Amino acid sequence: PPSAGRSPRAPIWLRPTPWPARPPGYAPRSPAEVAGGGGVQAQVRGWRAAGWTEWREATGPGAVFDRPVTRVQTRVLLTVRDPRATASVRAVELTADTVATVSAATAGVIYRVFATREGSVGGQTANGRIIQARDHFVALPSRRGLAPLNTGDYTVRVCTTSGSRCEYAPVWDVGPWNTRDDHWNPSAVRENWKDLPQGRPEAQAAYQSGHHGGRDQFGRTVRNPSGIDLADGTFADGLRLTDNAWVDVAYLWTGTGPRGVVGDGPLNVRTGPGTGYGVRGLAARYANVPIQCYVVGQTVTGPYRTTNRWNRLAGGQYVSHAYLSAVYGGTVSLC
Repeated sequence: PPSAGRSPRAPIWLRPTPWPARPPGYAPRSPAEVAGGGGVQAQVRGWRAAGWTEWREATGPGAVFDRPVTRVQTRVLLTVRDPRATASVRAVELTADTVATVSAATAGVIYRVFATREGSVGGQTANGRIIQARDHFVALPSRRGLAPLNTGDYTVRVCTTSGSRCEYAPVWDVGPWNTRDDHWNPSAVRENWKDLPQGRPEAQAAYQSGHHGGRDQFGRTVRNPSGIDLADGTFADGLRLTDNAWVDVAYLWTGTGPRGVVGDGPLNVRTGPGTGYGVRGLAARYANVPIQCYVVGQTVTGPYRTTNRWNRLAGGQYVSHAYLSAVYGGTVSLC
């Protein structure tokens, strides 16, 4: 929230201790000094075949990952209320424990939420991007699914309710309304509003049924049920919306299987393996798209290769392999 002040830049020394090949949890120690009524927050995320897990709070008893991971990153958030105050981190140490692995779903979750247009051209997103005209990204009301700048570590597929248009877009901002509402998660791991059903944003519950007195986490009266913000390009070019609307959102990092990284975009998503097929939407640059299999189609020359390979996405549409900078998370087979 704005009252938290600005986070000063500080050097961070990361000194991880050895961890096993399948670590279920991490508890970091981060000696830090913060003046002026500020705070220190440590978070971790782990790498598995389909990409990064969400960021998890790692204070207190530590963080528990929902599936085995092979690498771990940590981040430390420093806040001060007084801009004249100082904050510093001397060290961060990660230690694996022996908590049992939690079972997880194998498919990405999809929920219908209300979308609003972000706009704010010239402003700055939560991951540091200066918003451009006709930009392609989304905002979700939790930092747990916030991708670092110029990555698609956390990508959504957002579609019109008719399914006629979709866009794959990275999550580069936090909002609308709340900043601790990972509504796509089950209550057991949802950060706030554990009384709400999975898939229902708090803003929607506040607007429609007076949850939390009709207010968001900051005490503001909720004026619409929005659970996702769409940058102008995603809103107008990807989905071709002309007004705020309900959309179907797939939170792709909750799924499994191979992912392709869109290296140049926005890339046309087509109904078949060639440029003569209809366009059903877009895949933004840096988006991580789920690949079911590939087919042989029209030869295309792109920024990464010349190829007749077309990747069929989980939604049944196709993108040319010439525009994917990398594929990870498994082997892609011929359809």
